[in-house]
Amino acid sequence: MASTDKYLMAAVLGWPVMHSRSPLLHNYWMGRYGLTGIYVPIEVKPDGIGDALKGLAPLGFSGCNLTIPHKQNALPFLNEIDLVAKKIGAVSCVTVREDGSLLGTNNDWYGFIENIVEAFPGWRADAGPIAVLGAGGGARAVVHGLVERGATEIRLINRGHERAQIIADEFDGPITPVKWEERSSALAGCAMAVNATSQGMQGMDALDIDLNELPRDARVADIIYIPKETPFLRAARERGNPIVNGLGMLLHQGRPAWKLWFGVDVEVTKELRAKIEATL
Repeated sequence: MASTDKYLMAAVLGWPVMHSRSPLLHNYWMGRYGLTGIYVPIEVKPDGIGDALKGLAPLGFSGCNLTIPHKQNALPFLNEIDLVAKKIGAVSCVTVREDGSLLGTNNDWYGFIENIVEAFPGWRADAGPIAVLGAGGGARAVVHGLVERGATEIRLINRGHERAQIIADEFDGPITPVKWEERSSALAGCAMAVNATSQGMQGMDALDIDLNELPRDARVADIIYIPKETPFLRAARERGNPIVNGLGMLLHQGRPAWKLWFGVDVEVTKELRAKIEATL
């Protein structure tokens, strides 16, 4: 349990970062669990991530989250990377240890799976083929989570086919890279489709895909939570597919971070979800 007589600090590092709801999430927990401290957003340019990470320990931070574009370019500046982050090839959470060294891990996969399980009770990763769009850090976390949960077929779709092939080669799982021009037809027979790209995010172009081949009972997920309903999710909802956005992924990935930083087990409550949803 974190000391109540110490001012606790953590942050999210990104470029841009002011859109993030992470500060609202973590500062809610500070209040709910009676801790004195703050969680702040810090804008860090892509070429400044090394210096930013080096400053965490001297400034008294317990750790930080990493968001776009730092999840992969932060890797060389960490003292240790755990096995999960190594396998995913991206870091979402950094812990400052007592000696000032930095440990990197990835909680995004955990957040993604917990979000899916919460939204779709009884969901099974082995219920049928799963289409995942994207091959960046977010997609790698999604794929890792699906493999861990026993997925039997993952169709990995990306504009750059070679990046999808790299993930298929690196991960020990049933992953088939799919060319971008085949993205719509690859949805045929899928039990689930996941957008793990940034397309559809506020200020970004919508994901260009035709859902006609996707079964109407297939679950559809997006790792984006701003806007609350992306064009991809709206199109799926309008045709009758059950949908879930990325807000729960954000909420649940924070739980293991708090355990690492402050030694506190935190909960994702209805009050917390409603508080953040009201800002979207």
